[in-house]
Amino acid sequence: MNYIEIFLEAMSAEKGRSAKTLAAYGTDLRLADNAIDGGLMGADDVAISKYLASLNERPTSVARKASALRGFYKFLMLEKIIKTNPTANLELPKRNRALPKCLTMQEIELLISSAGDTRNATRLRAMIELLYASGLRVSELCELPMTAILGDKLLIHGKGAKERIVPMHDGAIATLNKWIQLRGDDASKYVFPANGKTGHITRDGFFKILKKCAVLSGIDPHRVSPHVLRHSFASHLLAGGANLRAIQTMLGHEDISTTQIYTHVLPEQLRETMQLHHPYGKGQNK
Repeated sequence: MNYIEIFLEAMSAEKGRSAKTLAAYGTDLRLADNAIDGGLMGADDVAISKYLASLNERPTSVARKASALRGFYKFLMLEKIIKTNPTANLELPKRNRALPKCLTMQEIELLISSAGDTRNATRLRAMIELLYASGLRVSELCELPMTAILGDKLLIHGKGAKERIVPMHDGAIATLNKWIQLRGDDASKYVFPANGKTGHITRDGFFKILKKCAVLSGIDPHRVSPHVLRHSFASHLLAGGANLRAIQTMLGHEDISTTQIYTHVLPEQLRETMQLHHPYGKGQNK
């Protein structure tokens, strides 16, 4: 019986993991199954540790493989297929987590203004405004359906098929409404339709246009990406005094620790205030 395939099917059905994540997990597990004597079903903690130690890869890659193994064996334990979890005491390699890159508020304004110098300026301005105003992932933005617009809010279907409500400020609402009026009675279900196979503007397409806006704005294009706008959204909210838990909800982070990284990009004084007074910041001085 192929327990790897059974595990992947369960991950897809129960947790709604993306095809990309499932493919990566499948590749990692099959490689480990072939490399370990006796395969994954016959491996003990020593064999697993030895296998991971033998990998001549970056720490992040090894950590991903270790996570796949832990998830696999946890599933086998829950299904009572095995009695002992060989990864129960496995220590994952530590990741050197890079701090998120952000733009200043002035640079964001320049970027939005530069949209007026490109083709499809109204659509582009609406996309940039939404990214910065709501902290959407680029895939969530490009694939945004018309049904997601709920007045001054957006209903977002994020990672793991999880839904969240994201508010929009007046400026973003006005820009979005202007685009929708210009869009007219387009039959597409997407807010930002395109003529390609997907039916909506692609991530790569938006990325390239955004880079052009950076050049027009006099900003180094290497500093600008859809994810940088998402980071800027979170960092600027936090610097303005927003609650960390609220930012976590708007970003769609499953774990608060993922959101806490933004405390490290605040000016020193603000960060110290955060660590002293925020319930999730105490004891996090690093």
